[in-house]
Amino acid sequence: MRRAIELARLSEGLTRPNPPVGAVIVKQGRIIGEGRHRRAGLAHAEVNAFDACTESAAGATVYVTLEPCSTTGRQPPCTERILRERVARVVVACDDPNPRHAGRAYDLLRENGIDVVTGICREEALPLIEPFGRHVTAGRPFVTLKLALTLDGRIADRNRSSKWITGPKARREVQEMRRRADAVLVGGGTVAIDNPSLLYREACAGEPDAGSNLLRVIVDTHGDLPEQANVLNDAAAERTIVARFEGKSSCTHGAARVWNFPPTDEGDFPLNALLERLAQEENVMSILCEGGGHLAARLHEKKLVDEYALFYAPAILGDKAGLSGFAGTGFLLADTPRLKWHDMRRLGDDLLLRIRPF
Repeated sequence: MRRAIELARLSEGLTRPNPPVGAVIVKQGRIIGEGRHRRAGLAHAEVNAFDACTESAAGATVYVTLEPCSTTGRQPPCTERILRERVARVVVACDDPNPRHAGRAYDLLRENGIDVVTGICREEALPLIEPFGRHVTAGRPFVTLKLALTLDGRIADRNRSSKWITGPKARREVQEMRRRADAVLVGGGTVAIDNPSLLYREACAGEPDAGSNLLRVIVDTHGDLPEQANVLNDAAAERTIVARFEGKSSCTHGAARVWNFPPTDEGDFPLNALLERLAQEENVMSILCEGGGHLAARLHEKKLVDEYALFYAPAILGDKAGLSGFAGTGFLLADTPRLKWHDMRRLGDDLLLRIRPF
């Protein structure tokens, strides 16, 4: 199962609106076939694994990271292929999070004499399908908020310089987070100050297309995004979406797409509407928000963050003029939402804290 999970991870960021799935077929203690779902519309992981088999799969065990599909979509149901191959057992890490489909494959397989085992390595496989689960059950993407911070919570100094707060290992981890995401979200101020590319820039062994599906979403509430910005002019400009208030700017932003939104009743930018539209029109399942402080604060205040990925460097600016990681109206202490630890690990001299809402 861990090999199946390893295969599925190679497809993260490439399969929307489907989840990344890996499958391994074992017979008499030997792997005879393995595969993964590479892109929506292409064969599913189980089919690719069967097609790669070096001998008959009759009597074999199929290990798959997600419950096999049991309905026809752009591809026929994988349960049909499993039955046709006459395997003896199917081992699954995670159930289908779609309540309309969950458990159907198990019933079908068991009715046809196939042994089914579930929940193997579930905790390891769950991150692969969490964005898909959020998409199908809530109609919006799974939002990860990433910030690189000093110990006193600053994301830049008084001159708005942020390069580099964290070290190379932390920055490589951010690249991996981009590879796994469907979209990177930032505020217009971040683009104006840093002029980032927001693209996945590393090589991924085993997946040459890594990052090729990544969208860039810019929340430009002031309507003054620089026309020379990289995200509007580079080779991936068509994968940039500029979200702004209606009538705020007449600039077409080159090859980028422009989405206009009316303000909320409170006059705020409707972040929830943006997330829902990204899910509905672009099939975005996972978003990596990389700031800045005002956008991070608004997502936090609206309780739209599913996971906080906070990279802390062993440094203290000690300057009230430095830019805060969360520059919003905030909460009084008594009303502050409490969060829970999810994971923490060290990356060189830096510390990555993963925190989630209760």
